Amino acid sequence: MSEGYGDNGPSGGARMAWGTVNVDEQRVRFVVSAKRGAKSMSALCEEFAISRPTGYRWLRRYTADGIAGVAEKSRRPHQSPTQTSRELAERVVELWQQRPDWGARKLQVLLADQGIHLPAITVHRILLRRGLVRAQDRFRAAVGRFERGAANQLWQMDCKSPLGWDAPVGPLSLLDDHSRYAIALHVTWCTKAAPVKQQLIAAFQRCGMPEEMLMDHGTPWWNMKAAAGWTWLTVWIMRQGIQLHFSGYRHPQTQGKVERFHGTLSAAMQRRGIPARAQRQIWLDEFRHEYNHQRPHEALAMKTPATVWQRSARRYVAQPPAWEYEVGAEVCPLSTVGQLQLQGRRWEISRALAGEWVRIERLDGRVLVYYCRSLVRELDLVTQRSTAVDRWVS
Repeated sequence: MSEGYGDNGPSGGARMAWGTVNVDEQRVRFVVSAKRGAKSMSALCEEFAISRPTGYRWLRRYTADGIAGVAEKSRRPHQSPTQTSRELAERVVELWQQRPDWGARKLQVLLADQGIHLPAITVHRILLRRGLVRAQDRFRAAVGRFERGAANQLWQMDCKSPLGWDAPVGPLSLLDDHSRYAIALHVTWCTKAAPVKQQLIAAFQRCGMPEEMLMDHGTPWWNMKAAAGWTWLTVWIMRQGIQLHFSGYRHPQTQGKVERFHGTLSAAMQRRGIPARAQRQIWLDEFRHEYNHQRPHEALAMKTPATVWQRSARRYVAQPPAWEYEVGAEVCPLSTVGQLQLQGRRWEISRALAGEWVRIERLDGRVLVYYCRSLVRELDLVTQRSTAVDRWVS
């Protein structure tokens, strides 16, 4: 049986509806706590640092639509009554042709000098529709700085692009979110899971383990053909007690720190040159040492990452014990093909979790399925719809 959007539904011949949703972990935890009723709405909203109207709105949305209801909603209107006229759009394009190196913000000022007042995002969208925006400028910059408050709370992981490396993939990078300390920078020359796991083990043994990790939807930690997306490497990381987050599709700014680290690496390659293939790991080791111990970082008030980072107290255990869910939690085993038997039906959860135990949370005819610390799916027992959690957003 294939995992995902196949014709295999629950037993009894019914076909199950499938879907995928991007969720905010805070919202899910809030509605679960609210449904349990352990605290008043006022106390709960204060705990989650949200207003009571926001709390009630999340609760109404979940009651009506389940986990999809508390997913981040697009703020784009269904209709655009003030859509930019063709004449204004042509004027924007004309100005860009005169100054093709200018971005939307600079063009906005020039337009305002001519009595044309357009938001910068409108100017950007006009250029985007005409194909006049460079690939690296296609996404809006993050509004606020995303940063964990202490070292080893979150590590960002990514593979450098293969450009300039004469290999299918560039070096594997691990970067501490708080200190920008480069935990690892190592060549694997492939996107197979085994070499990545080997480097992760070496990093865990050398630096301890993080509480959470952030990566993109890339191989080998994500499987685009699987409904849940997880691979055996993903599950192995979660077994270590590490909570995983995945960045948005086509939104590299979510992993801004490791992307900037790769930019610094590329600049060093261009200015200094890169040695022959056999010497490249030595070159990377020297670059990593310089980056951590010698190069001052503006975001750290010109301190070096090594002066801010410290080794994690969480030790790596090669054979971690089975995950212990909280006392009183309802736990269920998955089948050898990653299915959950529930109320006479077989629900596809994830092949990567075959034979594992999961925790289930029952809320108003719906069931939230967790593996270790991470939400996997929401099952709607009424509509028989299964919704996969694509990523967490903190």
